[in-house]
Amino acid sequence: MLFRSKRFLHGAGTTCNADVFAWSAAQIKKALDITKKLNGEGYVFWGGREGYETLLNTNMKLELDNLACLLNLATEYAKEIGFNGQFYIEPKPKEPTKHQYDFDVATVMNFLRAYGLENKFKMNIEANHATLAGHTFQHELRLARVNGVFGSVDANRGDLLLGWDTDQFPTDIYDATLAMYEILMAGGFTTGGLNFDAKVRRASTDTLDLFYAYIGGMDTFAKGLKVAAKLIEDKVFENIIEKRYESFKSEIGIKISEKNITLKELSDYALTLKEVKNTSGRQEMLENILNNYIFKTN
Repeated sequence: MLFRSKRFLHGAGTTCNADVFAWSAAQIKKALDITKKLNGEGYVFWGGREGYETLLNTNMKLELDNLACLLNLATEYAKEIGFNGQFYIEPKPKEPTKHQYDFDVATVMNFLRAYGLENKFKMNIEANHATLAGHTFQHELRLARVNGVFGSVDANRGDLLLGWDTDQFPTDIYDATLAMYEILMAGGFTTGGLNFDAKVRRASTDTLDLFYAYIGGMDTFAKGLKVAAKLIEDKVFENIIEKRYESFKSEIGIKISEKNITLKELSDYALTLKEVKNTSGRQEMLENILNNYIFKTN
C-alpha cells in the first residue's frame, strides 16, 4: 500500500520527510477503517520501501524510531475503533532497496523487542522472501514457531537462480511438506492461513492457466499437509532429535539445561575428560526417510 507512489521514494514509516510520514499514517488509518468495516481478521505490514540505498545519507536510529512509532500508532488506533484482529509483519530482505529493515524473522523480532512491540505482532512468512534472505522457508517458519511469533503464510516460491521476488505458485512437495510440518508443530493456524501471494508466468496467457496454478498450489500444500501429519504421528524427527540431545538430560548435561552450573565447574569437568565422542548426524538417512514418507503417503 505504501509502496508504488513516488511519494514513498525514500520510504513511508522510515521516510526523511515528515509530510510523507503523515500521509503514510493517513493511508494506514483508512485501511484499518476499511478492514474493520469488512470484519477483517488480520492486518499485514510489508515494508516494501522501509530501507535504505546508502548509509551515507541515512539516520538509521531516527528511521527505526519512526517506524516503531508508526506501528505503535496503528495498534493504538485499532483499539480505538474496536479492531481486534491480529497484526502481522512480513519479513523481506531486499528489492527495491539495498537493505530493508524487515530483512528476516530474526531481524524483525529484534526490532520488535527493542521497541516493546513483541506482543503486538506476529509474522506473516513468505516462502519467496525466505529464500531471498538466504534462508529456507522451513528455517523462517521454525524460527517464528520456537519464538512464539508464527502467524500466517504467503504460500509461493521463487526461482533460486534469480535474485528477485518472482512470486511463483508453489509446486515443490518437499518444501510444502517441511512448511506444513512447522505449521502443525506450531499448533496449526490460530490466526491467518495460506495466502497464495503468487501469479502466473508472463507467457501463461490463458485464463485456464490461472486455474491450473491455483489447483496445483492447493494440491501441493494438501499433499504436504498429509505427509507432515504422518511424520508427526510417527514422531519420526522428534524421536531422532530427542536421542541426539539426550546428553542434556543427565549428569553434567541436565545441570547445563537447568542453568544450575558455573563456568568454573564446567571447566573443571572438561579437564576430567579423556576423550570427547560425537555421534553422526545421519543427515542423508533422514533425507531418505523424508523422501520415503513423501512417496508413500496418500
